[in-house]
Amino acid sequence: MPSADTGASARAGAAAAANVSAPVTDSLTEHGPCSPPRSPADDRSRTDHDGPASPADHGSRTEHGSPADHGSPAAHGSGPDSGDDSEASEASDATKLSPGDPGHGRMRLALFAAGLATFALLYSTQALLPEISRDLHADPGLASWTVSGATIGLALAVLPLAALSERFGRHRMLTVSMSAAVVLALAAPFAPDMGTLIALRTLQGAAIAGVPASAMAYLADEVRSRHLVGATGLFVAGNSVGGMSGRVLTGWVTEAWGWRAGLAAVAVASLLCVVAFRLLAPRARHFRPSPLNARAVARTVSAHLHNPLLVRLYAIGMLFMVVFGGVYTVIGYRLVAEPFGLSQGLIGSVFVIYLVGTGTSAAAGRLNARLGRRGMIYAGIVTASSGLLLSLVDSLVAVAAGLVLITAGFFAGHAVASGSVSRTATHGRAQASALYQMTYYTGSSLGGALGAAAFAAGGWQATVSLTLGAMVLAAGVTLYGTRSAAALHRHRLREARA
Repeated sequence: MPSADTGASARAGAAAAANVSAPVTDSLTEHGPCSPPRSPADDRSRTDHDGPASPADHGSRTEHGSPADHGSPAAHGSGPDSGDDSEASEASDATKLSPGDPGHGRMRLALFAAGLATFALLYSTQALLPEISRDLHADPGLASWTVSGATIGLALAVLPLAALSERFGRHRMLTVSMSAAVVLALAAPFAPDMGTLIALRTLQGAAIAGVPASAMAYLADEVRSRHLVGATGLFVAGNSVGGMSGRVLTGWVTEAWGWRAGLAAVAVASLLCVVAFRLLAPRARHFRPSPLNARAVARTVSAHLHNPLLVRLYAIGMLFMVVFGGVYTVIGYRLVAEPFGLSQGLIGSVFVIYLVGTGTSAAAGRLNARLGRRGMIYAGIVTASSGLLLSLVDSLVAVAAGLVLITAGFFAGHAVASGSVSRTATHGRAQASALYQMTYYTGSSLGGALGAAAFAAGGWQATVSLTLGAMVLAAGVTLYGTRSAAALHRHRLREARA
């Protein structure tokens, strides 16, 4: 991909990173930290949250807090040692990397390489599914598991690997995860049958999970807090560029030499990225290992799963990803068939539409200030649904326009859901974000598998019906949250008058 494209994506990624209101230690998705910037309304008490404005706003501490959230010195920054802790934290921060330090630029480039390799590998088969189906004599439903297997592997592994990184170190976790993923990627082109390919891809997804589980925490450990937004920008750009360019690269290489060569090309490019990471990434100087405490993690996860607001946000993110995963897994089958008959290279190039999502993420803050979080979710649902309906027209222009709308709507909904998770969780934010990623990538797996099965059974119309159903469910979850918030608001007004 030309360097100008990389630079544009980096700038867009940095803009998206600037919108992060959550702690930078939160994990990332392929699409970067999509939390919109805080508006004045966001700074109200958690017991207010813009009244009935949004499902993401219905986040009072009384609804989802745990005993650990109330009254503890750690929670409120009080206690006899809080001043000393603050001074120690400031002293530690002063010794971390800043722009101009020898390791700062290397750190940023290393994380760009990590992000690029990770997401180029994760979706490397998505643009190739028609060719894989033809060569291995598999229907779309079975072939889609080369994508869904990878994302479900990531979903299952991200929380355990995040816990292991606290014990063994972020730098080590990043190195081992990427190295294992590349070894599996180099083996994938030699898979003799579909079952072997799906198994390799599932293991690869589990290996890749160490990167989103560790990358942002690694930056937070080693870079001064005031410079973290700039440091995350290049990593976010790597995510976006890797996710898009991996699909485009495999498409054109496959057109010339077949799908096995396409996968090999991504594997070699990712190997170079891993070598770059190893050469560039500074050794961790500020990491302090924590003992593994499975019971504490389980308690935190259980508390999050008993939090109605977080559960709704997880459901909304998952349902948006069902649409996105389903559409982009199946779209190659639609475009390779009549009346379109596109080549494999052109099908891979369709994923350039991802740039629309990067722009949507960067604009999420301004849209959020105008529409509110509830309005953003509804806007995302309407936009994605309009794109799905438009994609039914047998016109390449209409399908392309539909994909643009689907992509923009997905990123709008994902931006609100992922950002609201970080703002809602009053403790255990790393686990809350990991749970979001688990449900998010589970949605990708479900969308890919079910969307492909629907396509095999009833064509593109069946896939659109399935994904429209997911948007209806997302609207229902949002409406339920809005009504719950309104009921809580009325209850508080009655209490205030009493």
